[in-house]
Amino acid sequence: MRRWKNSALGLARNFHGCGSGHGGGVVKTEENVQRSTLDPQHRTRNSVRETFGKFVVPSYARFDLVLERGEGSYVWDIDGGRYLDLAGGIAVCSLGHAHPEITKALTEQSRKLIHVSNLYYNELQGRLAKRIVDLIAPGRVFFCNSGAEANEGLFKLARKFGHDDGRFEIITTLDSFHGRTLAGIAATGQEKVKKGFEPLVAGFKHVRFNDLAAMRAAITRSTIAILIEPIQGESGITIATAEYLLGLRKLCDERNLLLLFDEVQAGHFRTGKFQSWQRILENRHVDFLPDGVSMAKSLGGGFPIGAFWVREKYAKLLSPGTHASTFGGTPLACAVALTILDVIERENLAENARRIGDSLMAELQALAKNYPKVLRAVRGFGLIIGLEFEPKLLAFAGEERSPATQRRDLPQLKW
Repeated sequence: MRRWKNSALGLARNFHGCGSGHGGGVVKTEENVQRSTLDPQHRTRNSVRETFGKFVVPSYARFDLVLERGEGSYVWDIDGGRYLDLAGGIAVCSLGHAHPEITKALTEQSRKLIHVSNLYYNELQGRLAKRIVDLIAPGRVFFCNSGAEANEGLFKLARKFGHDDGRFEIITTLDSFHGRTLAGIAATGQEKVKKGFEPLVAGFKHVRFNDLAAMRAAITRSTIAILIEPIQGESGITIATAEYLLGLRKLCDERNLLLLFDEVQAGHFRTGKFQSWQRILENRHVDFLPDGVSMAKSLGGGFPIGAFWVREKYAKLLSPGTHASTFGGTPLACAVALTILDVIERENLAENARRIGDSLMAELQALAKNYPKVLRAVRGFGLIIGLEFEPKLLAFAGEERSPATQRRDLPQLKW
């Protein structure tokens, strides 16, 4: 089998901030014109764009690219241009594009059983749950289809935990992102995602990230849980300190609150550990666990699947009839997720992400030192890295979304 060294666990950045939709994250590398496999009547960029304009809800501010195929770390557009994909489908394509083992898993499992109701058992769902538990700690796993759904499950878990004594409030942090559902935007600490959807779902409040005193002050008699991203993606890859995570655990223990982590973007080995909180605390040698963890994105490598893990002592809060998902944990989705875990383990891709990430961080930090008027900061672990540019750069002025590297007076990255 071909080893895809440079395809694993690609960079992630803030994509939700571009207008009303996701951004690009691709860097054009060369022209490699090949005949499109699309119907010739619909293969021009303009015709595709016109079709979208007529029939697709305009909820995304799309870049003017029509991507047709991918392989490894690269994607090709309809005109044959090749691009290095730094986005990885917004932190999704953990093994790159068109990985042969994912293709094989999809093909073989689809010949056996694609879907079965959760009124019955399917072996692959149980196997995947065990793999996730083995990577975190004793507990249980619920399967769904996306990160937003996984977070909804955590919201319901918290509400159920506090129901009998009237507690329902969940504290999250400013600049966080927890999904596009009504509860997800209420939990998200960004005003831009809430506009036009008032009245918001009640029971959420936000405090500053990495501020333990602010979190403590926000707790009331109605509070039942604290939810954070150990590494915030949308704020520019902002990392929780070890002291902050340990302090949150102590605070939750003192006040009988659930500590919930959203690992949808930063999880699944891209930091060098299965979950980002494990990387942040790896040198502390402490007995630390959150009470619930949401995950999705890289879990399926491009095939829709989400999940949340919950500690054993809270798992039975969600008894039969309290929560469900028609498509959660299908045999096809679980076959893909298990294959991805197998490849990551066999090819030691967690260590690969750590090694390449450390090298890239060193190079980027050197750039920041050499160009202090261009780069303000470099943050990250492994292959989740954020570059903070000086906001006064002309490349970021007005409505233009051209990358800073298109300016001739700025440093050019060599790949």
